[in-house]
Amino acid sequence: MFEEIDSDYIHKYDVLRNFVFELLHFAMKLPSAKFEKQPINASQRISTLFLELLERQFPIDEIHQTLNLRSASHFANQLNVHVNHLNRAIKETTEKTTSQIIAERILRESKILLKHSAWNVSEIAYALGFTEVTHFNNFFKKHVQLSPLKFRNI
Repeated sequence: MFEEIDSDYIHKYDVLRNFVFELLHFAMKLPSAKFEKQPINASQRISTLFLELLERQFPIDEIHQTLNLRSASHFANQLNVHVNHLNRAIKETTEKTTSQIIAERILRESKILLKHSAWNVSEIAYALGFTEVTHFNNFFKKHVQLSPLKFRNI
């Protein structure tokens, strides 16, 4: 594969893709590989839809782009389920609360934006759905024990 990527062949990416497919099929043929579909229950389905909806909001790559869904009730409305039902399903399948999962994902995105963008803290806070920069600072300090600027400068 390394030889192929270093070559001048114009269709080298097609060849590499086929190599990867060949490896996948080889692994799936192995007797120990069991890829049977597990039965899925309602909680797993709701959790999967929730996580998919959460991830669709990212990455944030424009300053004026903001998160629309930031709370369990926003997600519940979007999924057409009661917020208590969503919370119960998420807790059952992930052993975390809905708010914890949302906060973890917002925190992960904030770290990425702080390290890899030239945006100032207030632009990042706005993009992540915080109405006040102080709310973002408090949120970040609570989870990282550093201010956003100190984290950026590390």
